[in-house]
Amino acid sequence: MTTLQKLLIVSGLSGAGKSSALHALEDFGFDIIDNLPVALLDAVVVAAGDKPLAVGIDVRTRGFDAPQLLKILEAISKSRGIKGAIVFLDCDSDILSRRFTETRRPHPLADDTPLVVAIETERQLLAPLREHADLSIDTSRLLPAELKRILIGQYGESSRRPLSVFLTSFGYRHGVPRDADLVFDVRFLKNPHYVDAMRDHTGLDADVAAYIAEDPALGPFIERLEDFLAPLLPLYEAEGKSYLTIAVGCTGGQHRSVYVTERLKTWLSDVGFEPDVRHRDIHFNRNATKLKELW
Repeated sequence: MTTLQKLLIVSGLSGAGKSSALHALEDFGFDIIDNLPVALLDAVVVAAGDKPLAVGIDVRTRGFDAPQLLKILEAISKSRGIKGAIVFLDCDSDILSRRFTETRRPHPLADDTPLVVAIETERQLLAPLREHADLSIDTSRLLPAELKRILIGQYGESSRRPLSVFLTSFGYRHGVPRDADLVFDVRFLKNPHYVDAMRDHTGLDADVAAYIAEDPALGPFIERLEDFLAPLLPLYEAEGKSYLTIAVGCTGGQHRSVYVTERLKTWLSDVGFEPDVRHRDIHFNRNATKLKELW
């Protein structure tokens, strides 16, 4: 059984979803504090007692200094026996630019600086936290509900086995997911995109699934993929890894990667895992509209 992390530091780029992450953590038992001055972190940890605590710290925080924060976390670990975990929220710079432009929110570093420069400056300031992050989440094409599901899988109380597996399909033309631990390319399979009747369908539709299943290259690939993962997953568990992201990609993320991801989900369920699944690019334009509305 997984247990609640005692101390979480939630950080990342402005506009990447820190507030959404803190609200999600609050929903399943964390006390949350946003923009806590770094110098007060130790005192707040002591005051929290046994209650799990999630603290939002980023460039807006008074006295923000990433290397100093890492030193304070190390000191808390040694003096209090509490190891703080860092959750880092990342996002593509062009998507962050659109979010700030469309919402008309000011970037914290953009007083007299172009927005694109402010974003890159912030990325540099936060680099030490990203390098030491226990969990890095790319929210470029992630809906808030999906972010919450990831955080629950990692830090929520659950009766599931120690290793939580997250599956995502994606399209290479939209970029490889940054948070993927394992990436598998299925662009060698026959592409339903070139069949007019299937072009607007997805790997979840029966006709597309049947078309891909008939590809003679599919069976040997699925068999080898399962043979590869079967001994690997217990090794990840033995090493104490609590969250594993497996990404399956095709050209557009609509047909082949979706179908193979669903096949992989069925197999993982059969061998005792309960994977969460996201089809990142299955409806790319529709998802992009949702992201504009929700972040």
